[in-house]
Amino acid sequence: MNSATSTAPCDDTVEQTADSRQVRLPWRSRLTDAVTRHRVDLLVGLLFVALAGWLTHGLWPDPAGRVLALNPEDQVLYEWFLAVDARAALGDIGLSTDRLNAPTGVNLMANTSIIALGVLFAPVTLLLGAPVTFALLVAGNLAGTAIAWYLLFSRTLRAHRAAALLGGALCGFGPGMLSQSNSHLHMTAQWLLPVIIWLVVRTLRAADPTAGRPGPGAGRDRAASGEDSPRPDRRRLLTSAVGLAAAVSAQVFIGEEVLFLGALTLSVLAVTMITVDRDQVRRALPAFVGGMALATGLALLALARPLWLQFAGPLGVADGMFSPHYFSADLRSWWAISPLSLVGNDHSAELTTGPAEYNTFLGWPLLLVTAGCVFWLGRRPLVLACVVGILVMAGLSLGPEVVFDRETTGIPGPYALLSDLPVVDGALPMRFALAVPPLVATILVLALDRALRAGGRSRRLALTAVAVALLPLIPTPLPTAHRPPVPEFITAGHWRTCVEPGGVLVPVPLATPKEPWPMRWATAADAGFAMPEGFFIGPHDRGGSAVMGVAPRPTSTLLAGVAKTGLRPVVGEDQRRRAAADITYWDASCVVLADATPHADSLRLTLESLYGPSARIADAWIWRV
Repeated sequence: MNSATSTAPCDDTVEQTADSRQVRLPWRSRLTDAVTRHRVDLLVGLLFVALAGWLTHGLWPDPAGRVLALNPEDQVLYEWFLAVDARAALGDIGLSTDRLNAPTGVNLMANTSIIALGVLFAPVTLLLGAPVTFALLVAGNLAGTAIAWYLLFSRTLRAHRAAALLGGALCGFGPGMLSQSNSHLHMTAQWLLPVIIWLVVRTLRAADPTAGRPGPGAGRDRAASGEDSPRPDRRRLLTSAVGLAAAVSAQVFIGEEVLFLGALTLSVLAVTMITVDRDQVRRALPAFVGGMALATGLALLALARPLWLQFAGPLGVADGMFSPHYFSADLRSWWAISPLSLVGNDHSAELTTGPAEYNTFLGWPLLLVTAGCVFWLGRRPLVLACVVGILVMAGLSLGPEVVFDRETTGIPGPYALLSDLPVVDGALPMRFALAVPPLVATILVLALDRALRAGGRSRRLALTAVAVALLPLIPTPLPTAHRPPVPEFITAGHWRTCVEPGGVLVPVPLATPKEPWPMRWATAADAGFAMPEGFFIGPHDRGGSAVMGVAPRPTSTLLAGVAKTGLRPVVGEDQRRRAAADITYWDASCVVLADATPHADSLRLTLESLYGPSARIADAWIWRV
């Protein structure tokens, strides 16, 4: 009896274990089958992740202590954006913030604040810090964009996987993408763009009654049998429209400029396709227009308030602040090789405005091979559309006046036709060139797919030509450098002794667009306090026009001069009165000077002349004001 009783629970346990295994086995089997079916895709994804990790390996040993050497200022800005965005996880949700430019604040929609990415990675930022999130996004955007384009080429175009791999690599790791990876997270987060394109294609196929159906005889057979003629797939139209609206809305909160360039390019392709494939237009246009109208309406419902806030709301900006004449692509740069590529040289850097804008630089081998592929593929509608798209977007990148080898030619550029249009006039012409590599990649994928399926001489010739075109563009790792640590006063939380959470702390010297380094303090504190002035875009120029930063207050100007020269100014009652007025204007609680600040002794004596004796905490002097 006792024996039977003691063994019964064991039998139940065995049965339960067997039952649980029976439940788990199908799940594991499905997972194994899925991995087996998609093992090539998984290997391609791992390859792209490994390449992205290698290109950004300089950041990984110490993300907080390393910086992208070619654009450190923007890295500080984006790390601050990530810290502010992450506060959504703490309940601080909004499209504007008071944590910079106190007391006025900053309109986040008017800045490239990558809100969606900041919110998505909020747990990483709050646990490991914004520099870790920044490093992940630099690498993740490269790999994610390459993977997304690979899947679009291999699934939607049904191209050979080898061709899709090379196309994805060009889209994700091309000269423009690598160059923009120097801190421009909003420009490299392009992995939603292939999703948007796929949804547009899906909408078109759903609108075409003959898409995915048997050949021409099928319609006659249906008529003979009394069946209804084929109609658009309304269910797929609806789901595609909803998905498209969601993807577009998400991209607005990641990077509007990428969405703008993608929409303009797709418009050019659509007009070309309408011109060369009129049969499909007659079949699909009415339903396609209806689906796109639905997607547009849904997106506008979601985006109406954010877009109003960006362009017409408080601290919004409706104009651009960058000169299109300065940010125009040099015609000669198109056949030059990027300095960030394997065979690039520093002389090519003179053909653009800076290392974050090598947007052209495709090299003459790739241009020649692309032209050869166009002639070999013939008059296929998609090829013709890509060619027109390349010519239009490359032409727009030249700006209002064509420049060749750094010399103006006096020849008006196509961009001059758009220069007075709202929103468009705020775009940087040279970034229109970023739309060209995916179009070039599409042509190469189509040519490689044809050659690989044909075999023989065509395969060997195509592979050799593409290798010659792409080898010079192999990217090299992004240059990185060491940066000084954030003061212990901040990292150890001592800042809470002189300013309450959400209060205003004045770092000395104050942050500016050219020297935004004190913004790292707020980033390290998860944007727990606000600070005056700083690096941002706002309507603070004459007439409310957009400008970077804000005019400095008198005390800010005084302290910046001491920080630059080390010379102590004469401080009298007038300076003290202005210093007190600035503190009142900023509504500040504390002024902080770190030990490691250049000319710290001169700054400390100047501050004591303005605000009285200081207190020492950790590695900083503070003035409670």
